[in-house]
Amino acid sequence: MGFLTPHHQLAFIFGVLGNIVSFLVFLAPVPTFYTIYKKKTAEGYQPIPYMVALSSAMMLLYYGTLKTDANLIISINSIGCATEVIYLVLYFIYAPKREKVFTVKWIIIFNLGGYCLIMVLTNLLIERSKRVTVMGWICAVYNVAVFASPLSIMLPNVLGFLFGIAQMILYVIYKNPNKDVEVTEKQQKGDIELNLSSVEDVNPCLADHQLGIKEITVVTAEKPVESYKINA
Repeated sequence: MGFLTPHHQLAFIFGVLGNIVSFLVFLAPVPTFYTIYKKKTAEGYQPIPYMVALSSAMMLLYYGTLKTDANLIISINSIGCATEVIYLVLYFIYAPKREKVFTVKWIIIFNLGGYCLIMVLTNLLIERSKRVTVMGWICAVYNVAVFASPLSIMLPNVLGFLFGIAQMILYVIYKNPNKDVEVTEKQQKGDIELNLSSVEDVNPCLADHQLGIKEITVVTAEKPVESYKINA
């Protein structure tokens, strides 16, 4: 590398290291598809991460054609496109019918339609001198989406876990509402009895008066009612 300046030497070294890391990222789903091949079914798996990775590799491949001296970018993303296509083909072979329809529909809309739309817009609306910069930012967003795409599988489970915890907390709080009502009634009854005893202690005459009323009420209730016969 004697023909390269120190700046270009560092760029080349980090470019090679980046390609190695990218290649390992492209190979990461191999165990998953080996499992799919052994089970002969892709049920329970999602194609979204592979569609996003394919779209990212396609965008970087287009970015490499716009940028000068981008052989490393073109080479690794050509491999990435081929690898992701193989993954999607295997998924399509072993996926249920409904998932096959979903996969084909989103490959047409997201991968082919989105790629063509970005190519047309960048060529028509953006100057050639700024096109590389704009595509660089678009590729950066796609790279973030590649690493965030597995959340499409994880997020429903995380939300389900949180809602389950909330249900358990509410159950513990409100599992015995009748018991709390009985305790409240007993407390109120105890307060009433305490107030009556306090009144009796303060005014004994009032207590005797209340006792006399009770006795009169009982006697009146027990007194027989006389009947009179009216002679015609």
